[in-house]
Amino acid sequence: MKKVLIVCYYWPPAGGPGVQRWLKFVKYLPEFDIEPIVFVPKNANYPIIDDSLLKEIPKNIRVIKQNIFEPYGLAAIFSKKKTNRISSGIIPKHEKQSVIERLFLWIRGNFFIPDARKYWVKPSVKTLSKLIKEENIQTVVTTGPPHSVHLIGLKLKSKFNLNWIADFRDPWTSIGYHKKLKLTEYSQQKHKILEKQVLNFADKVLVTSKATKQEFEQITSKPIEVITNGYDGLKIETTLDKSFTISHIGSLLTDRNPVLLWEVLKELCDSHQAFKKVLQIQLIGVIGDGVKQSLAQYGLCDVVFDRGYVSHSEVLTLQAKSQVLLLLEIDAAETQGIIPGKLFEYLNARRPILALGPINWEAGAMVEETKSGASFTPKDKLGLKNVLLKWFNAYQKGELILNSEGIENYSRRELTRKLAKSISWESS
Repeated sequence: MKKVLIVCYYWPPAGGPGVQRWLKFVKYLPEFDIEPIVFVPKNANYPIIDDSLLKEIPKNIRVIKQNIFEPYGLAAIFSKKKTNRISSGIIPKHEKQSVIERLFLWIRGNFFIPDARKYWVKPSVKTLSKLIKEENIQTVVTTGPPHSVHLIGLKLKSKFNLNWIADFRDPWTSIGYHKKLKLTEYSQQKHKILEKQVLNFADKVLVTSKATKQEFEQITSKPIEVITNGYDGLKIETTLDKSFTISHIGSLLTDRNPVLLWEVLKELCDSHQAFKKVLQIQLIGVIGDGVKQSLAQYGLCDVVFDRGYVSHSEVLTLQAKSQVLLLLEIDAAETQGIIPGKLFEYLNARRPILALGPINWEAGAMVEETKSGASFTPKDKLGLKNVLLKWFNAYQKGELILNSEGIENYSRRELTRKLAKSISWESS
């Protein structure tokens, strides 16, 4: 079996979508004659903890841990809640930022480049240099964000004649929260220089969307391959909710506030008593203040079920029970290539997906292509209302079902098969 070193920051007990991608790849790689050796931080300051994911770590996989110093731990002395929000990329609008939040953001953006996990790079390179020699490792994979993980790969590549694959779960300098870090001109340039170095020194680059591939092709001529996120396991068989449940999984922050949807739901409640009687808006995860205000404004608070954060295993059951699953993205050109990780588990739940996002949204196109639901821009009020009425009528008859196509291509095992070919090509 080929030994492959995988360097990642997010690993159980970390919760949230960032941990899923490589946890699942590691699970299936041995089936394709690849032995993954996973390198992760020992005492990381994860903003979300999900202990249930510890059970999903394959028992035969070697996991090596290295201590990490994170300034977020010190910043939490002043405000743990604000520090966790910023560390996970949740940044409030400028006018709603407190003085301490603005200070945190300026320090985070200009003192910690590319991010606050930069202090893990030097000790990790030292530990991994010894491991690479002892194990005769020929291939290293780094996955970010945090993009400081890629600097580990950059330094290892400069020291050893090995194959380095840089995996980008999200873009670097073009991602939305990057613009909110109050970067000086010097800091912006430093990010771009590091991004360019990583993209040009890596032997291959992996990305999760076509849009990110097109963006990176403007920076490097190195091979770039799209391997999306995916879903794991079989469809969960469960009884559907009796209510007409519209569920959103994950953080629903003010930037993604679907005001048009709340307006349409309010109008449908006013004009259809049967609709109002059974409607339930189920929100699982953090809810932004702006979203709460909009729900109150449209008189929908009585039909909202705020579950807060729940374990990943419980999420799978809740979305399989839902009548409709809600997929949202900020209406902006730079988000057209964002494909939320939740989409793939939505696909596996085989419940109708209501997608609201920018024009030419890659995730919305996937929903339509797989016949898994309907996608609209936040301005298409008539289309949105019509599809909700159509689905509600089907729900009343017990006929709200899907005949989706091609979602098997997004199973974690099939995606790992694709990854294994990429690694084998790189190792040949």
